[in-house]
Amino acid sequence: MTDTTLTLGEVEALAFSTLQGAGAAAHQAAAVARSTRLAERDGIRSHGLMYVPIYAEHLRCGKVLGAAVPTVARPRPAAVQVDAAHGFAHAAIDAGWAQFDAAVREQGVAAMAVSRSYNCGVLGHHAERLAEAGLVGLCFTNAPASMAPIGGTKPVIGTNPFALAVPDGAGHARLVIDQSASAIAKSEIILRARKGELIKPGWALDADGQPTEDAEAALAGSMLPAGGKKGFGMGLMVEIFAAALSGGNLGLEASPFSGPKGGPPGTGQFFVGIDPAAFSGDGFHAAILRLTGAITAQDGARLPGARRAANRLRIEREGVQLDAALMNRIKTA
Repeated sequence: MTDTTLTLGEVEALAFSTLQGAGAAAHQAAAVARSTRLAERDGIRSHGLMYVPIYAEHLRCGKVLGAAVPTVARPRPAAVQVDAAHGFAHAAIDAGWAQFDAAVREQGVAAMAVSRSYNCGVLGHHAERLAEAGLVGLCFTNAPASMAPIGGTKPVIGTNPFALAVPDGAGHARLVIDQSASAIAKSEIILRARKGELIKPGWALDADGQPTEDAEAALAGSMLPAGGKKGFGMGLMVEIFAAALSGGNLGLEASPFSGPKGGPPGTGQFFVGIDPAAFSGDGFHAAILRLTGAITAQDGARLPGARRAANRLRIEREGVQLDAALMNRIKTA
């Protein structure tokens, strides 16, 4: 088998058919396939087709329930709750989105909590979805424990990313901040372990709490927080929003996102939407233009999310390069 080039439409179709073949209902498979397409479009390979065999494995072993039907409740005017029922997070988020959007526009600010959930793909895409609708989006998702506290060796929280997206007033995001509490996303270490490559210094510790550049040893040990104690503090903040507030499992209680061991992870997400018109009105967009302009006016400086935007233009034109080994893993998933 040789390497091949896929269009983004073919990426989405391949993901959809593979997930359906592994037992996902159409509404579950479609939401994840769209997320896979967006990840590949933005050059975020670790969350794209590389993850499809893992999703398929988890469908088959019961870590994700492919027939799950999310349920949505709105206990208060500005609060939306979604029970993912141990299906994919993507489908649960879609299920609650209309009520979430309506709540933000009615109240000026609202939140949506998702419980009994799973990996939600690229968190920034959910924040960007809010920005494209003219709203400020702030999103949190927790993950199985993989990061020890400063001075400790036993992981207690996950890589726990947060994302912030800001609208540009013209139907797009002006900037997207999407970062994990760890020095690097765990998926990047998984990718290097699969390829037999070393990781960079400062990414992880081994099981004995010693610095390591061995990807397999890192997966058996602990991720290092970005910025030391500040990164760990950020991870704790995400854990509070995404797990404690949503009703999802703490990272300590969640089964791994990789491998077949354990039942459904049951992690959570928490999204906050803010309508700028309810607060600073047109002054918001003017302030954002001044702020971002002060960044882009400097030679060599770029806004958060600019690299992804550049990848989109190139990949939409050139397509997605898929190596033969990954295609084989997808076809046999």
